[in-house]
Amino acid sequence: MEIAKLVKMANQIEGFFRGEADSEAAVAGIASHLQRFWEPRMRAAIIAHCASGGEGLGELARRAVGRLAPPPPPPAGTAH
Repeated sequence: MEIAKLVKMANQIEGFFRGEADSEAAVAGIASHLQRFWEPRMRAAIIAHCASGGEGLGELARRAVGRLAPPPPPPAGTAH
């Protein structure tokens, strides 16, 4: 699926949750929707798009996608 379609879909989801009084609740709702209903390839593509600047993504959608991204690996030489 092309990234423009994923961005449009993410922004539509953002539009639904934008009515939340609390922006953190809206971000959590968007992230939950993406996690539950988008297939892994779609999530991976939107995460990569967001990591490269996220052109076209709304602010709430961008924050939600950021929550889906795996944490960065620890720096080399860090003891676990």
